[in-house]
Amino acid sequence: MEEVDCVVAGAGVVGLAVVRELALRGREVLVLEAADAIGTGTSSRNSEVIHAGIYYPAGSLKARLCIEGRGKLYRYCREHGIPHAPCGKLIVAANTAQETRLASIAANALACGAGELVRLSAGAARELEPALRCTAALLSPETGIIDSHALMLSLLGDAEEKDAVLSLNTRVVCGHVDGGRIALRTRDAASGEEFGIATRHFVNAAGLGGMELARSITGLDPKFVPALHYAKGNYFSVSGRSPFSRLVYPVPEPGGLGVHLTLDLNGVARFGPDVEWTDTLDYRVDASRAERFYEAIRSYWPGLADDSLQPAYSGIRPKLSARGEPDSDFVLQDASVHAIPGLVNLFGIESPGLTACLAIAAHVADRLLADKR
Repeated sequence: MEEVDCVVAGAGVVGLAVVRELALRGREVLVLEAADAIGTGTSSRNSEVIHAGIYYPAGSLKARLCIEGRGKLYRYCREHGIPHAPCGKLIVAANTAQETRLASIAANALACGAGELVRLSAGAARELEPALRCTAALLSPETGIIDSHALMLSLLGDAEEKDAVLSLNTRVVCGHVDGGRIALRTRDAASGEEFGIATRHFVNAAGLGGMELARSITGLDPKFVPALHYAKGNYFSVSGRSPFSRLVYPVPEPGGLGVHLTLDLNGVARFGPDVEWTDTLDYRVDASRAERFYEAIRSYWPGLADDSLQPAYSGIRPKLSARGEPDSDFVLQDASVHAIPGLVNLFGIESPGLTACLAIAAHVADRLLADKR
């Protein structure tokens, strides 16, 4: 059985950030990815937004790691030439009843340490974005957008420069705790051949597959593996350049941040995600959902033309909370929880996982290597 110092399962943006962090710390690292390319799951099916960290409960991992990660990510983008734009966003109230929600969002941002948001009247908001309709708004200048694929390629490149190795089409079938090591059995997708790998440091960053992988590890008590709930988010696009230069978000809705307007780096608008609870990994977008998108979008952009929305793509959030339950925090589960040295499970890494990826990576590496093995 081959032995490797550190093994990471999952080559999404968080997994790759962890691989890079471990490699930069001088560790031998192997990353195993079940798909035939990096970042094909949640990492490539999101809004590509760099979040400011304003919505999450003060003191939560989401708040702390988003704010820390935001600064790290902007610096990384500047230093590595990753396409990005700190364009800012407007959070808008569609009526006076929603304005109290804006006040609570601004207060939460301050409590989290995300910084002060700028309160705008309807007129001031329209001066910034003439096509906008609202009764009041908050301006978040720290919000931005990023080319997530370019980021992942760069993280992988950094790691490979330090001799980290990527193995695609390689699924972790199961594992067991074996005398201070974690023995893994992997399967090659093309040949079906199975291989054994032993490691003293294993990071489960398998995203939507993370719970299944954790349950396959003999020696890990199943009580430490939370239930997984799929919250699908559908996106629609509109042709032509957007009349907006900033992102536009309504006040949040249960399970997500509402159908918001984001921009790609070419200025083209995308709308979503909505929240569609599902039991299957089905990424098809139902074109009929556009009807409810029109209503939601026209609450802040009344100029959206009829029949202008086209299905774009969808993503699935790895939720730890079920429909109707309060949003859960990130779970970065180490030996202090499950008593298995060298094992870190990452559960529920949804938004703001992209923004927080570099901070999550540093946090994971600190925990993983705390025993100096």
